[in-house]
Amino acid sequence: MSQSTSIDRSWSKWHMRLHKRLKQNKSLLPNNSTLLLAISGGQDSMALLKLIIDLKKLYKWQVVIWHGDHQWHTKSSQIEEELKLWCLNKQISFHSSKANKKEVANEEKARDWRYKNLIMKAKLLSSNNIYFPCTRILTGHTATDRAETIIMNLARGTDLIGLSTLKEQRNLENNIDLARPLLIFNRDETLEICEEFKLPVWIDPSNENISLTRNKIRKEILPILNSIYKGADSRIASVANRLESYSEDQQVFAKIAIEFCQKEEINSLSRKKLIQFTNSIRKIILINWLKIIGVKRLTALHIEEINTKISQRNPPGSIHLHGNFLIRWDKETIYISNNKS
Repeated sequence: MSQSTSIDRSWSKWHMRLHKRLKQNKSLLPNNSTLLLAISGGQDSMALLKLIIDLKKLYKWQVVIWHGDHQWHTKSSQIEEELKLWCLNKQISFHSSKANKKEVANEEKARDWRYKNLIMKAKLLSSNNIYFPCTRILTGHTATDRAETIIMNLARGTDLIGLSTLKEQRNLENNIDLARPLLIFNRDETLEICEEFKLPVWIDPSNENISLTRNKIRKEILPILNSIYKGADSRIASVANRLESYSEDQQVFAKIAIEFCQKEEINSLSRKKLIQFTNSIRKIILINWLKIIGVKRLTALHIEEINTKISQRNPPGSIHLHGNFLIRWDKETIYISNNKS
């Protein structure tokens, strides 16, 4: 851990860039609200904490920190204690939770555990202070994280939604939104922020484990792309940003088409109506319908297989999907069910 020292100034080009973005998107971090920051202690989250703390008077925010200890390594408790002490010395409200091994057995479960705890904490903060409701949970995701996710999803065989992932803002539950204000920065820039303001940074040893997919992309693939084209991570992330509005429009039209094809319940579609559409539109409808139902990890190959087999004159059949979902069809109807016990 690096040692923090006194900081002579609290405004920089980094503050200005975030301030400009917040003026462009006024719904991202509303004035007069409580912001719950998910802080790991790494460079991205510490850069986020610094910028938000310095801007809080301008926007009249209440700022609260939450730290999740996955207990994936022997130093996790030490990081939690040191981060807590640093926040207390800065008079920043600090809260933390410890996970057990079953709750965070893999990356997906760990993410679900974090968001579950963050949502519970946000609700508690709102109930304790109705004048400063906590409607925003902030994470330190950067343009580099977005580029990593795009590369990972491309390798899996993603659709358009997968290419416009890690949005700047998305709803988590009711009036609680997830906000990612650092998507306008890349990881090199968050490191510069930490160095410029002499912020402490806690290194998580699990980030060095290249058996984890994201770490492998971060350590081996992105550095090669950035060496070929400097700033490749930011440009890859900007592609996702441009595709985001197109993807949203596509989802609106898909929803209309799903309602047209829907039978009595959302878990069934008219096969006869669906096959009236062209191949490309049919695949868009299927992708969105399955995601509404709750199917995760859909690949382009899954959609291509389903689309081919439900085509006209093909016999009834079924396909198993991730998460114990079963899609089946007869002459008239396509059904989706979850056999999870």
